[in-house]
Amino acid sequence: MPPIPIKPGIYKIHAHIIGPSSLLTATEYAVKYGAPVITDRFNPLPIEQEWAVEPFEAEPGSPYVVRLASHEEAGLVVAEDKLWVNTVPRIERAKFTFEAVLGGVKIISEKGLALRAGHRGAQIELSPPKPEFQETWTLEYVRTLDEE
Repeated sequence: MPPIPIKPGIYKIHAHIIGPSSLLTATEYAVKYGAPVITDRFNPLPIEQEWAVEPFEAEPGSPYVVRLASHEEAGLVVAEDKLWVNTVPRIERAKFTFEAVLGGVKIISEKGLALRAGHRGAQIELSPPKPEFQETWTLEYVRTLDEE
């Protein structure tokens, strides 16, 4: 599937896994490559579950970078085919494209791997894309990038 454009803004990113609604969530503790990114139930404090999605470059077709909405320096990075959040320069953040799939979008890394939610609480892994619901995500638009 060809990449689709995404409106820059703040999003909640919902996983399509069995069980209660789960959101892409930054954990509170850092290990080897940063804080692991998991899926978890809705948290009333959105600081770990709201993500800023913005183009890496200001030109059409540019991949996107993702960071915590509440922390300008804390962006998504990929190491050992797993997803982490860490305070790294913008140039070092993982770059993603989005593809329309049945029921949502597939989030694809610059290496062509898809974000995959195994189960609630598990760290997000990246794997070769397959037509499976664990790789389908819903982007819930919350607000523009410049709104508090």
